[in-house]
Amino acid sequence: MTWRGSTDTKDRIFAALVYLLPLYSAFAFGIFIFQQIPFLGAALAIALYPLAFLYSSLGTFGSLIIFFVLFFAVVRNPRISHFIRFNTMQAILIDILVYLLGLVLGFVARGGANLVVETLFNVVFLGAFAACVYSIIQSVIGKYADIPTISEAAYSQVGG
Repeated sequence: MTWRGSTDTKDRIFAALVYLLPLYSAFAFGIFIFQQIPFLGAALAIALYPLAFLYSSLGTFGSLIIFFVLFFAVVRNPRISHFIRFNTMQAILIDILVYLLGLVLGFVARGGANLVVETLFNVVFLGAFAACVYSIIQSVIGKYADIPTISEAAYSQVGG
């Protein structure tokens, strides 16, 4: 999907980096997959360590602070390129979706059905992981990542 002109390298890097936020949020859901593929867990933990440090240094409301900073300082700032604003909004939406699914799964996990809980955790992690990796790749090559419904919602928030 291409809504705007070409992007420079700086825009591509910043647009790709924001997808580490939903990946960090989804990391906890990968617990069962990391038991099967320890290398994946270790590689993600290393890649997400700077973000984990940032969150822990901001305290209890670190994720909320980062959300408001990104939303008001990046998404709502017309001086920042459309490519970065769109990708930031899309990453925020993926992060919100992962958070909401986490709330729902918190109730399901209390029920104790281990196979169901494990499957749902895997689905949330793999879905978020696939969306983030796809979006990072698309951002690095300078294209808009088209994720059904999420991209449309992001575009409606950023505008044309």
